Amino acid sequence: MFTTKRTFKFDGTGEGRTQAPPTRESLHGHALAMLARREHSAGEIRKKLNDIGGDADLIEDVISQLQVRNLQSDVRFSESYVRSRAERGYGPRVIEMGLRDRGIDRESARLTLESSGYDWCEQAIDLRQRRFGADSPTAPKERARQLRFLQYRGFAGREISAAFKGEVSYDD
Repeated sequence: MFTTKRTFKFDGTGEGRTQAPPTRESLHGHALAMLARREHSAGEIRKKLNDIGGDADLIEDVISQLQVRNLQSDVRFSESYVRSRAERGYGPRVIEMGLRDRGIDRESARLTLESSGYDWCEQAIDLRQRRFGADSPTAPKERARQLRFLQYRGFAGREISAAFKGEVSYDD
């Protein structure tokens, strides 16, 4: 229906005024400012530039220009995101969903997780021991509580099983 977005700002006179859509230079500046703070996926940049009213073609041009100059890389973003989340105690399922939410396709997310070098069983063991202590729970309620916690954090059955045994099994 509408090809350009207009934002309304209050000008202090009691009436709203329209603002012209952002130019290529201002979109580029916004994107650079975002990338100066941390890595962003192309999908995140696209969404944020669209939110400020940028034209879709201009946004794609800006993102392409950033990628050509190697200022934006979805691979670099994915690696950074996986490292950050794994260090905070999240498992591969939650991390993969987070990457997908940020515009990274499923195959790229899985490849990044596989090549990350993390041993997810070791991660689950470490997290469970830090959170609940080294001893495995004997009460069924406590075991269920710890299991739910690890599931919520994104660990799969094999990893959770290893966390309760306290050892890594590579029999699969």
